[in-house]
Amino acid sequence: MHSRDQGKLKRVLVVGASSGIGRELARLYAREGHILGIMGRRTELLEEIRTEFPGQVTVGTLDVRSMTDTSALDGIVEEMGGIDHCIYCSGVGTISRTLVWEIERQTTETNVNGFIRCSEWAFNRFAIRGEGHLANISSVASWRGNSHAPAYSASKAFQSVYYEGLRMKAVRMRKDVTVTDVQPGFVRTKMAQGKGLFWVAEVEKAAAQIKAGLDRRAFRVYVTRRWRLVTWLMRTMPDFIYHRMG
Repeated sequence: MHSRDQGKLKRVLVVGASSGIGRELARLYAREGHILGIMGRRTELLEEIRTEFPGQVTVGTLDVRSMTDTSALDGIVEEMGGIDHCIYCSGVGTISRTLVWEIERQTTETNVNGFIRCSEWAFNRFAIRGEGHLANISSVASWRGNSHAPAYSASKAFQSVYYEGLRMKAVRMRKDVTVTDVQPGFVRTKMAQGKGLFWVAEVEKAAAQIKAGLDRRAFRVYVTRRWRLVTWLMRTMPDFIYHRMG
């Protein structure tokens, strides 16, 4: 952990902890003894984590696609006795080569609407308190468009740019609120779809690198680290070349 936090147990809320990176991150924090709140649609999978770490984990049911208020978030934090870290791991990434509306809608509801609702809620809570750590699992896909999943890359760009704005806002407000934009490449989860995938990280390795970045209170974390080079190439590649590839 950061030197300021060493030896101090944290109250960590993971939204989207039923599978993939969110589930593994939750288990990493629980192994260190932190107080954990985990939320998602598939409560039965969250209960498995509570059983694994008895007396340490609070479970809450939340479908970020249909949030009308923050009562579920407020409720689980009250049960936890407060919150120090909020990590948004809910995400949808489905191939949509023919622009299927249902895919575009679900992607937007999860990666934009649910994301911004949870992020706004957590940031305001931390700002009032004067400190806290807010993190989101975005993607290296946030840097450029993608013809196979346009809504996904656009939604991840929204997330990363939004978090840059929150980081600037925290500085202007002179609040000790850390904002971390996590950008994984390919990770072996259900979201890793399509042919020609490379540098695919196991979820355990990805989660460990993400947590290490969060412990450093970094603004941006690439997972695995070699994807920093890929994003640089994506950003600098001329449009006439990239558009033939993506």
